[in-house]
Amino acid sequence: MSGQMNILTAGPAMSLQDGGRAGYFASGLTPGGAADTLALHEGAALLGQSPDNAAIEMVGMGGTFEASQDTIIALTGARMTAQIDGTPVVWNASHILAAGAKLAIGGAQAGTYGYLHVAGGFDVPENMGARGTHLKAGIGALLSAGESLPLGSGGNGRAGYRLPDADRLNGGTVRVVESAQTREFSDETIRRFGETAFRRDTRGNRQGVRMDQDGEGFFANDGLSIVSEVIVTGDIQVTGDGAPYVLMCESQTTGGYPRIATVIPCDLPRVAQAPAGAPLQFEFISLEEAIALEAKARAALKALPGLVEPLVRDPSDIADLLSYQLVSGAVSALADPFDT
Repeated sequence: MSGQMNILTAGPAMSLQDGGRAGYFASGLTPGGAADTLALHEGAALLGQSPDNAAIEMVGMGGTFEASQDTIIALTGARMTAQIDGTPVVWNASHILAAGAKLAIGGAQAGTYGYLHVAGGFDVPENMGARGTHLKAGIGALLSAGESLPLGSGGNGRAGYRLPDADRLNGGTVRVVESAQTREFSDETIRRFGETAFRRDTRGNRQGVRMDQDGEGFFANDGLSIVSEVIVTGDIQVTGDGAPYVLMCESQTTGGYPRIATVIPCDLPRVAQAPAGAPLQFEFISLEEAIALEAKARAALKALPGLVEPLVRDPSDIADLLSYQLVSGAVSALADPFDT
């Protein structure tokens, strides 16, 4: 019998997530999956396993967990406080979680979505080809205290490794391409959209994130005459009050609000992780540039395992050991320490 991960306490919006469900868009179901897909790949790289495994997604804060058998965990995404039996542990790293030890994950210090991975993944039944929860479609439900998730038996994992800290947790520049209705907006409105310093609004979830700003809203020339049509994750819809919304992993599949731009896929994690109030600015790029950036991002995902390094380095593995300042000073054993 495989072991279990017991949830002793749970944050307000904790769910099991993976890469999502492909192939159901025509039936009205968006892929869903992790809000920050890059975090799934980071956890897989740390544990030396497939990114297809599901992880626990924690929004804003985590919970308290206990495994029934020794296992290896990894922590990625939004940086949260974390302790094992009261001892702080490093984020964006892998650790041993001994049977019966308490893993306590607190509030986010940077970012929004944190992820708890386990060696071998969580062995819950697949539903329509995936194990993740799709809240808007009613597939699965939020995790709560008292639940137990079976641990997969197919992975050994590796503890004591880390990745460089994520640089997508506090907003920044988000690259976009023109969308279906971009040219329904005036040139002046498009220019102003690209120059506006937005803030991530408090109104945001896995369906969409509202952008806040101090100036006037953004309005299409014939915004009320647009027929509802297919939309994609990353589209930026502008609602009747002129506020832009970036559509995320659980968005609807059709919509009638005008779309001023579309966020390129590799920049969606930056939007997802931006905490409320974080600065965000949109930069228009060409379709050719977007394709090149996506190719580069996919290559970077494949290269992630090569960036993993030990939390504690063995001096015998450091090729340039003599370049480090190992001694900060020298004293004579014959000198009088009180003679100044």
